[in-house]
Amino acid sequence: MLSHVFVGVNDFDRAMAFYTPVMARLGLVLRFTEAQRPWAGWQQPGVARPLFLVGRPFDGRLATPGNGAMNALLAADRATVDAVHALALGHGGTCEGPPGLRPEYHAHYYGAYFRDPEGNKLCVCCHEPA
Repeated sequence: MLSHVFVGVNDFDRAMAFYTPVMARLGLVLRFTEAQRPWAGWQQPGVARPLFLVGRPFDGRLATPGNGAMNALLAADRATVDAVHALALGHGGTCEGPPGLRPEYHAHYYGAYFRDPEGNKLCVCCHEPA
């Protein structure tokens, strides 16, 4: 359904230090990085789309987090949700909701919420039973 998701950042080096371990733990591989632009993109191994991209906004203005905007990253299991949330916090992220069941979404929804160092809100979630 999605081609790509782009998250605007102002400090590319800080963003790479944050997103590199988070994406690796989710099993996503770095497809490219261009420090001079700057931007980078990750994907599932062997799959061209969707891409998760971070970089400076195309219009050259400062990146700002959107109010109500959030991107949710799919995890294979609940242990991965826990690990990614801990990695995010350990690499400069802030907690927006600890890992746990969210039965208001559905019986098996297990998610965690955090912001990257730029303030962009992210979720990592698993929809499978324990």
